[in-house]
Amino acid sequence: MSCSGGKSSAPYGSWKSPITADIVSGSDKRLEGFTVDSHGHLIWLETPPAQSGRAVLVKESPKPGEPPQDITPTDFNVRTTVHEYGGAAFGVYGDVLVFSNFDDQRLYKQLLHSPDSGPVPITPDYGGPVVRYADGVFDGRFNRYIAVREDHREFDAKPTTEIVSIALNEPKVLISGNDFYAFPRMDMKGERLAWIEWSHPNMHWDKAELWVGYISESGDIDKRVLVAGGCPTIVESPTEPLWSSKGRIRELFFITDRNTGFWNIHKWTEDKNEVLAIHSLNAEFTRPFWVFGNRCYDIIERKEESAIIACSYRQHGKSYLDVINQAKNSFCSVDIPFTYISNILASGQILYIEGASSVLPTSLAKVILDDHMSDVVEFSIMWSSFSDIDKYISYFSLPELIEFPTDVAGQNAYAYFYPPCNPEYNGGPTGEAYGTLSLSIQYWTSRGWAFVDVNYGGSTGYGRAYRECLLGKWGIVDINDCCSCAKYLVDEGKVDGKRLCITGCSAGGYTTLASLAFRDTFRAGASLFGIADLKSLSDSMHKFESHYIINLGGNEIALNERSPINFVDRFSCPIILFQGLEDTVVQPEQARKIYHTLKEKGLPVALVEYEGESHGFRKAESIKYTLEQQVVFFARTVGHFAVAEDITPTHIDNFDQVLPVS
Repeated sequence: MSCSGGKSSAPYGSWKSPITADIVSGSDKRLEGFTVDSHGHLIWLETPPAQSGRAVLVKESPKPGEPPQDITPTDFNVRTTVHEYGGAAFGVYGDVLVFSNFDDQRLYKQLLHSPDSGPVPITPDYGGPVVRYADGVFDGRFNRYIAVREDHREFDAKPTTEIVSIALNEPKVLISGNDFYAFPRMDMKGERLAWIEWSHPNMHWDKAELWVGYISESGDIDKRVLVAGGCPTIVESPTEPLWSSKGRIRELFFITDRNTGFWNIHKWTEDKNEVLAIHSLNAEFTRPFWVFGNRCYDIIERKEESAIIACSYRQHGKSYLDVINQAKNSFCSVDIPFTYISNILASGQILYIEGASSVLPTSLAKVILDDHMSDVVEFSIMWSSFSDIDKYISYFSLPELIEFPTDVAGQNAYAYFYPPCNPEYNGGPTGEAYGTLSLSIQYWTSRGWAFVDVNYGGSTGYGRAYRECLLGKWGIVDINDCCSCAKYLVDEGKVDGKRLCITGCSAGGYTTLASLAFRDTFRAGASLFGIADLKSLSDSMHKFESHYIINLGGNEIALNERSPINFVDRFSCPIILFQGLEDTVVQPEQARKIYHTLKEKGLPVALVEYEGESHGFRKAESIKYTLEQQVVFFARTVGHFAVAEDITPTHIDNFDQVLPVS
């Protein structure tokens, strides 16, 4: 794909592009889980931006060629807020669907084969969304639903987390006592339950434990075995337990990073009580636990005595799909169009895979393999976050994986660089990320901006050692790596060092603000619900991340020394801030304090606040406005050119002339 031979000449950044903010905001449809029902029909959870972030379950039509059907009634919103970030908000067993409703956080049961019967609550009404559920599984032996419960009734800031069973009355506690639980997974006979747990001050990827509990005739857990994470000489973070139904010996598969520092697939054999690596590779077979529901591998049901595993791993910035056949001791790569794979579900011999590439947006594909499990017989897209790709593919900038030196001698960091690309223009003299298709990035590059997505030290995808680079050094490593990346691109002649801008959301918003406060590399910045005050964030942080900030930032002195809010006198360039007023992770007061201080200081600054938005914007109108205003803000304050579209810019204090009142 070539970006040369344009018909017009215009300054970089001012090009006209068909990839509009309306296209980007309309395409920001999210996939938040998928499964199949008893008839083999695919069910997925999506959040169309046009519905203001409401999440709805959609079912594949049983008749080929017919459109899928929404199965969530209009007055329900399938979303959980456990750990604030949620995930795994529903489960299906046969024709029974159980889901979490956003408004009250209660669990509801819905019969899939009876469309006229509405959802019925199966958990008590506590007068508000104070008790939350996620990551549930069905227990056919006792006809119950087992899930992680987060209870805010007594202490909202420090809720208790447990694994509970839900039948027809008050949920019954099965497992409790630790700070966090995830991945309750039942074996095929309902006799054993596996789960992951961890405690403060760790995040899951720092250190965790895998347990197996034996279920008594009364449905309680009367015996427990610590499978992984209990050895004091091994630091590991096991995750994603999954039982095999194959063979005479029960095997529990899971992923852990013991010994090598990379998340690889292992198995626990019950009769020998031993853990063995299935296949060792310096690659990551899973991703960090931020939301519930990670499923980076699954077991393919075949006649073989040993389990056959479909899995994905990430190495050198790319995902791969592989099939592991234990009986044959084989590890076979399967070629599919995705370069990033996030979730895998096996339904018989059919694989459903969530993934993307540099020219494919986030998609859900149906993959049928041949009898040897090595070649693809069929690859078809069942769902896509954006379907009109062919109209815009000539405008897409293909990412280049770059490796650049950091301030630490001998240590490199990684990024994806997207050069400007528009077949209709030549430029004027102006200036983990996964490397997959992001229309929001293409919005920039098709207008003549270069864009780089930095995987600074502390990012996942490169093993534990790289992941731990940020411990105690947040506000140092990330800033240094972003500035080093910018310098590398300038030295390589890829960008204009006089017109560098930086943008980021949440922790990336912190890196944006900190880079502008403590370095002079960039000429302007945009912070989307970014962190300005690390100490305040640590004091008000929800339970899930309450120790995370200290682990990354250090002690109270270090947090204060690395907080941009305490060094506003060092800001020297224009900044625009975007903030959701319902954000419980980064309080809106942080953005307001930065805004008012910079306004008083006399720097060009703008603050955009959104009603009804939390930590991450879900509404189409918010996504659109944020993208447009960033481009206009940078064009006006740094580029000094007019954008191609007719966009009314938000007011910039200390920049726009204020007309006198007549």
